[in-house]
Amino acid sequence: MIELEPGNTLEIRLKEDAQGRDCVEVALQAHRCSLNLTPHQARVLATELIMAVNRAEVRSNLKHNQEAARGAQPIEQRRGLFNQAFAK
Repeated sequence: MIELEPGNTLEIRLKEDAQGRDCVEVALQAHRCSLNLTPHQARVLATELIMAVNRAEVRSNLKHNQEAARGAQPIEQRRGLFNQAFAK
C-alpha cells in the first residue's frame, strides 16, 4: 500500500480472475476505482514508471549541476588554473 495523501491510498495486489489466471490489481481507494492488469501489462507499467522516474532524476541532476556551475568561478579563472596545472 502506498499512501498518496491522507485518506487516499494506492494498493497493488495479486489476484486470480474467474478463469484462474493471475491478475495484478491496482486500486485507488479514494475514488474506488481499480485497474486489473495481466502480469505482462503490469510489467510494462512498472517499466514505464521506472523510466519516467529515471528521466525526472536526470532532469533534476542537470538542473542542480547547472545551478552549481553558475555559482562556480568565472571561465577565465578556471582556464588560468588549467593552464597553470599543465604549464611546462
